[in-house]
Amino acid sequence: MEIDNGFSGADRYEVGISRPGGRIMLSGTQAIVRMMLAQAAADREAGLNTAGFASGYRGSPLGAVDMEMWKAKRVLEQAGIRFLPAINEELAATAVLGTQRVGSDADRKVDGVFGLWYGKGPGVDRAGDALHHGNAYGSSEMGGVLVIVGDDHGCVSSSMSHQSDQTLIAWGMPVIHPASVADYEAYGLWGWAASRHSGLWIGFKAISETVESSVSCRSVERRSFSLPPVDPGNDGLHWRWPDLPGPQMEQRMAFKLEAFSAFARANPLDKLTFGQAAPRLLIAAVGKAHGDVMEALRQLGAGEAELESAGIALLQVGLVWPLSPLLAELAETAEAVLVVEEKAAVAEALLKQHLYNVPEARRPVVIGKEDEEGRPLLPVAEELRPSRLAPLLLARLQALGVSAGLPACWQQPVLDHPAGLLKRTPYFCSGCPHNLSTLVPEGSRAQLGIGCHAMAARIPERHTSGSVQMGGEGVDWLGAEGFVDTGHIFQNMGDGTFFHSGHLAIRQAVAAGSNITYKLLYNDAVAMTGGQPIDGKLTVPQIVRLALAERVARVVVVADDPGRYVGDNALPGDTRVYHRDRMDEVQRELRELNGVSLLIYDQVCATEARRRRKRKQAPALNRSVVINEQVCEGCGDCQKASNCLSVVPLKTDHGVKRRIDQHSCNTDMSCLKGFCPSFVTLRGRPRVKRSDAELQRAVGQAVARLPEPGAALGTAPYEILLTGIGGTGVVTVSSIVATAAHLQQAAVSVLDFTGFAQKGGSVLSHIRLASDRAQLHQNRIDRGGADALIAADLVVATEREALECIRAGRTRIAANLHETQVGLMLRDPTLQVDSDGMLSLLEKRSGAQALALDAKALAERFATPLQANVLLLGFAWQAGLVPLRLDAVRQAIRLQGGSGDDNLAAFDCGRLAAGDPDALRRLDGGERTQDEFDDYERLKLSRMRLLAEYQNPEYAARYLRRLGKVEQATRDWQGEDAVQAEALRIAVARNLYKLMACKDEYEVARQLSDRGFLQRLAEEHGSLDGLRFHLAPDVFNFWRRQPRKVAVGRWILPLMRGLARLRFLRGSMFDPFAGQEDRRAERQLLADYESLLDTLCAGLERGKLAIAVKLARLPESVRGYGHVKLAAIPAMGKRKAELLLAFSEPSTVQPLPEQAQRRHIPIVAR
Repeated sequence: MEIDNGFSGADRYEVGISRPGGRIMLSGTQAIVRMMLAQAAADREAGLNTAGFASGYRGSPLGAVDMEMWKAKRVLEQAGIRFLPAINEELAATAVLGTQRVGSDADRKVDGVFGLWYGKGPGVDRAGDALHHGNAYGSSEMGGVLVIVGDDHGCVSSSMSHQSDQTLIAWGMPVIHPASVADYEAYGLWGWAASRHSGLWIGFKAISETVESSVSCRSVERRSFSLPPVDPGNDGLHWRWPDLPGPQMEQRMAFKLEAFSAFARANPLDKLTFGQAAPRLLIAAVGKAHGDVMEALRQLGAGEAELESAGIALLQVGLVWPLSPLLAELAETAEAVLVVEEKAAVAEALLKQHLYNVPEARRPVVIGKEDEEGRPLLPVAEELRPSRLAPLLLARLQALGVSAGLPACWQQPVLDHPAGLLKRTPYFCSGCPHNLSTLVPEGSRAQLGIGCHAMAARIPERHTSGSVQMGGEGVDWLGAEGFVDTGHIFQNMGDGTFFHSGHLAIRQAVAAGSNITYKLLYNDAVAMTGGQPIDGKLTVPQIVRLALAERVARVVVVADDPGRYVGDNALPGDTRVYHRDRMDEVQRELRELNGVSLLIYDQVCATEARRRRKRKQAPALNRSVVINEQVCEGCGDCQKASNCLSVVPLKTDHGVKRRIDQHSCNTDMSCLKGFCPSFVTLRGRPRVKRSDAELQRAVGQAVARLPEPGAALGTAPYEILLTGIGGTGVVTVSSIVATAAHLQQAAVSVLDFTGFAQKGGSVLSHIRLASDRAQLHQNRIDRGGADALIAADLVVATEREALECIRAGRTRIAANLHETQVGLMLRDPTLQVDSDGMLSLLEKRSGAQALALDAKALAERFATPLQANVLLLGFAWQAGLVPLRLDAVRQAIRLQGGSGDDNLAAFDCGRLAAGDPDALRRLDGGERTQDEFDDYERLKLSRMRLLAEYQNPEYAARYLRRLGKVEQATRDWQGEDAVQAEALRIAVARNLYKLMACKDEYEVARQLSDRGFLQRLAEEHGSLDGLRFHLAPDVFNFWRRQPRKVAVGRWILPLMRGLARLRFLRGSMFDPFAGQEDRRAERQLLADYESLLDTLCAGLERGKLAIAVKLARLPESVRGYGHVKLAAIPAMGKRKAELLLAFSEPSTVQPLPEQAQRRHIPIVAR
């Protein structure tokens, strides 16, 4: 079968609406937009003069509805649909309420407006009064309202899990719950028709697991609805005026509900999947749970025909409240009913209430959350999974005599998770304003609010805690402050929250006379949900005027560019503006004031600024930061100063250093505050690496000779779990796979669990493929259900949510070995990502050797680093882990747009790495050089050469003599002892060199002025324009407790080279730097270390080698410059004393930990 070369993104809003029906690919968010277009088309076909209106407020899982509405602006406007993004949920609901008045307005332009409100669970709570009123006043006859409720059942990206059913029911609002994205359009059209008929607003549950998924499905054939006669009562069912408060509104509600029930009976929403009337067991699966039940039955091997012959029926329940007429009818004839629904019982409770008065002889047993004996059966709190339902269903089926093809018992997959593994938690983006704005002075504490800045609570040093609803920030302090000794707090608040409702909290604090400083973190975007603009105009001068009008005691502004407040942007009155470097000083001043103060921290969201630059809406960056790795000590002080993820670890022959990831760097420049001379800045950005066209052609020719793996979809679903890091293109790769499946007419569902992932957190994409749509039931890969794991990041791949999808003997693994730091490593530079250990864990769990490579290193050589995940996809495809046609995958890559050619080249490179790694090595310039970091002889000769350059050959000879003594003491060891002895020699070679080659003024000057270093800078940036060195010479800092750095230009290079030539003075009586505290400490460290080596050599015996290695490696913990290095020495001394005590005791054999061995495609980029 040919692939669908006519496919385009426009299909989702045209097929089955403005042109004939067919297959479409769309997400849950897109389905919400599509159902409005479908309603407009249905009304046109019916000859109705209507319009559409949508309003709501963003929030996961509905965080992208507004962005999709904006993308579809043209087609929505053509259909007569208006989208109004609201500043909060209750005002959005009030606006939707207004649309239902149009039908009865004398000067109306249309006969009715069908409305749509959307909001996440907490937004439903906030908008309760408006939604309650709207439902009570009702809809218009040619309008109707859908209330899209974004319930986060699993609390994936919310402050608490939400189930809004009970709230909507309390307002008398019907609730419908589609099982999948494929149901959205039909349910939406049904809901508007029911709303028009009954006068009620209709609640529509869009839970995370459906609305955040994408599916390939057929467009819906629009059905015509039967409109049964209704009793309108004395007052009618629909919107009217006057409708003054009184009992008549409640009386009207009874008539509305009766009309709705009549509509539901005449137009059943629920479907009988299999079975007949009077079943022995009726399984009623509500909403998304229907897919879970179907998948559980598939896993058990239970066929529909056999189940039906055994008297078992399965009903897909879409109408949650009022009670489904079809469910009530079938239940009255059943012997037993099993109600399966996620979270608390709603349909089950309704059914029991309905059956209460049925004669006992005809009353079925109803089980669900509890069994017949009242014991817990289905979970109330957690989300449902097929594997959770399978043992329960198995027991019920066996009790009914169904056994053919079923397992005797259910084997749950292994769910244990090793302790101590790193987790990739969400973190501030590179250059994020909150890196600095959430700091508090020593002795103060802050309270968090809703927004990205809430991640400060994960950083203990920020002293930030507490959590309240959006818009309540700081008001909880009003209740507490009279009963605690703390006299003042800081309260963080984002500008989006301020515009939404937070300004009322500040007004309340002023009214209460509280002592509190609000820190309004103005970043000019709603960053947490994707960088949308605030829904209205909000500027810093405007906020200042509002605060002063509210009688805030003092308002100050802190900014990265204090000079921007001129002209139309001028601040009112005597408002003071400070540079962000004075943040601590300003906060200390404000905390001493009585009353409410407001600190506005003004800096654009770094990620949004990056988007604007990409769209040419902001000037391009014109500065770069580079770290000279020869000068860097790897102390991590720059990371502590900046809290920036673009300062990344760099493994070198001299240990772990730091470098700037130029691809993610937003040039916030905070890293320059780290007390280290290794930083240089220069004008311009690194040249964008252009793909080598000749190299790409060679790769293409080599790939053309590769055989295709021949993998193809079978009769069962094929399930791929893709794990990675937010913002690196993981969702792009899942989209490529899904599009490729759609192009070749296969069925596919994708569930992208991103949550806070755009902040560098975990992304898990669940991709399920099948040859037939009927084989795909649920969207999430079940426990032990993955056929393939494509691990774009090993940290995420070894988190619990990913590990539990792996099953021994089933799951094959393709992994990226590139080690990307986690946020915790910014505060603890000793932490490292253990890719070997993580890969071994995956192999142990899957029972097979993983295929692995450093995808980023290869992408840097053969494409660009941004294509690393596409390269990994090519690697996995060639290895047979992605059973889709090559032409479909390549076409899907082209359809992604953007860097299509580079992505295709990366995909080909990945294929070659899996299919012919030797060919890829040859194209890379020869055989791979093995990792020689732990080869003692090479290490010794290398360090001798470097010490000769550092000082002179005599100095290097001193190093060699000292190593000779260690060699003499460890020469005769055999077996395991020989391995440990080698480890000791390597440790001494490294650490003795480290102490002998301290980076003093002479060495720093030599390395910074090195012509090779400067030449590389010039090649990478095109020139050395604007070159600056950032130094902290004592002459500028001798009176300061905390030294400050100054920037100096290229003029200093001759002075540096002159100073480097004077290194023969080092340590002599003529050395002008010898008397400095850190120079004296360094000399003492070397002397102590040489004395320690004498002790070790004299006392070495079997069983003490492991302790000796630890002692020899102690200097590794002393890193940095000046006060940073001096602060690390006492801790090393304490550890040294503990180890020496153990070394002096009688020996016991202590083998070194076994080192994990990497098993991967032996490719490395140069």
